[in-house]
Amino acid sequence: MELTRRAIVDGAVGPFDDYCDGYGNAGASGVGYISALTLSTGKVEKKYDDVLEGIVSYDRAEANGAYIGQINMIAASSFCGLNGAVWGYDIARHDAIGAQEPMFTAEHFGEALPVYSVDPLLDAAERLFGKNESRRFPLLPGAHVICATKSATVPGPTTVWSTIALAIAADRDRDSSLFIEDCGHFEVSGETEAVERLSTMLSNVATSVALCGEDQGVRYEKVFAGFRTEAIPEGYVGCALTCAPYLVLAKNAIPNGQPPSSLLDLSLTDWEAAIGLE
Repeated sequence: MELTRRAIVDGAVGPFDDYCDGYGNAGASGVGYISALTLSTGKVEKKYDDVLEGIVSYDRAEANGAYIGQINMIAASSFCGLNGAVWGYDIARHDAIGAQEPMFTAEHFGEALPVYSVDPLLDAAERLFGKNESRRFPLLPGAHVICATKSATVPGPTTVWSTIALAIAADRDRDSSLFIEDCGHFEVSGETEAVERLSTMLSNVATSVALCGEDQGVRYEKVFAGFRTEAIPEGYVGCALTCAPYLVLAKNAIPNGQPPSSLLDLSLTDWEAAIGLE
């Protein structure tokens, strides 16, 4: 079977009109899948027990930002493979992709590896799924969805953070692109220290990408990375969540009369216009 990008996207549509579905579930159009990137946080008042506070803060994180709530999340290792495509990058490409300047570079096989802000890809996922209060094509409630994911749940006072990176393989006919997810918390004395800690964190994420590639002989051509934080006050429990679901698209996310692979030729803004989204 030839895994061209068009064949992959044509094979990555699910059985539901208005809901995306998890990859590997019955009824998909083929063997392809789409990856979307999300970062979020949530908090709840600390007046229950540890388990319940963890559940509620986690569910609130799922409902903040791009809506990925009400799913049975299955944690998997973190690659977008030869039969995968990235929402906002490969298909419905975000208008900012290609116009960005690197935030910094990391050393990779002795060369400079550019690291760009992941914000356009996070925005693209939000514009696919919608928000809690204005949903577009969310994942089917109750669906079993394989995700590259990590989370951290911590009582305040603290600052919780989540980060994600996507490293695009130089040879995508041979190698997978790589996700790195990380979450945690820190206590800082002010904004200056917070910026320093977050800058170090992003640098470490980029170094981790480079090391993972070098360990397996995989070259990456670029990285998208970023983070989300939330200050958690005394008396609250916070959750930081990083999640990249592996999914198949809703039928109505495909422009009427066009094959799914037409998304390869559309920008994110053009996609919204083609299906009548405002």
